[in-house]
Amino acid sequence: MPKLKTKSGVKKRFKLTSSGKLKAGVAGKRHRLISHNAKYIRQNRGTKVMSEADAQIIKKFLPYGL
Repeated sequence: MPKLKTKSGVKKRFKLTSSGKLKAGVAGKRHRLISHNAKYIRQNRGTKVMSEADAQIIKKFLPYGL
């Protein structure tokens, strides 16, 4: 059988936690932040764990994990 390719966009944007969940950066932090309040900016700092429904879709692009 041929080897399966990993989607290069996925390997750049996501990391696996030790328990197998997916971590990703939060959207909406690049520009137009002046229109958001301080709570929004503070809560979207760092990374978040993806929901199970989204993680199942993303893991299809990672045939051998990260």
